[in-house]
Amino acid sequence: MSHECQSILHAPNGRLLGELASVSADLAHGHVIPEHSHPEDQLLFASSGVMTLTTKQGVWVVPPMRAVWIPANTPHTVAMSGPVSMRTLYFLPRLCRALRGKCFVMNVSALLRELILHACRLKRLNKKTLAERRIIEIIVEQLEAVDSIPLQLPHPRDSRAMRVVKALLADPGDQRDLERLCEDCGASKRTIQRVFLEETRMNFGKWRQQLRLLHGLQLLASGEKVTAAALEAGYSSPSAFISMFRKQLGTTPMRYLADGNGRELAEK
Repeated sequence: MSHECQSILHAPNGRLLGELASVSADLAHGHVIPEHSHPEDQLLFASSGVMTLTTKQGVWVVPPMRAVWIPANTPHTVAMSGPVSMRTLYFLPRLCRALRGKCFVMNVSALLRELILHACRLKRLNKKTLAERRIIEIIVEQLEAVDSIPLQLPHPRDSRAMRVVKALLADPGDQRDLERLCEDCGASKRTIQRVFLEETRMNFGKWRQQLRLLHGLQLLASGEKVTAAALEAGYSSPSAFISMFRKQLGTTPMRYLADGNGRELAEK
């Protein structure tokens, strides 16, 4: 059952305390924040570790030095892969008017990163204070210019297609073809193909590729080597995983998951 959190920007009597607030937490590998929602828009950022955000609409994987936008009143869970240093900003709804009303993962510039960390040191910012108002304005300006990155896995609404989704989420490396997966979902292969295309805007093959890519990313963050992560995610070889990773994200897993100190994961 989803928990509705109290406002962090309003006092119990309804008085506005500020337009932006922050919470910092260091969380262990495997920690899961149960389903909940906030009355504020939310920005989740981690300087280390990988976070996986899950809602009824899908899954978003957030690598280190990236962030995910969560609109107000969106029930969600967050799972940690590797130790995570999580920094969260809460915005008064409609403060960031230009941002879409859906979850999305974004690149975080060096300037935005420093602004997030600075806001976390201040805890709460109020536009009535000149210096704090300027910080809020710069953060909003930076967020309105961010680039989104393709690290989401949308879920279909159809219950039969969701049975296929749940089977593959339980084992992303499952090698069964769609026809065999459909045997237990109560629908034909053609129907499931149509549903995936209509409800996720991805054909089933593309959706499955995305699932394996994101699962491989989670495994790397939890400490697996590239070879082990590739095979467990269902790739035929490490080179196939690296090739798909480069195609989707523009670089190798080693470089993409380099931590904030410039150290990189081993490829072997």
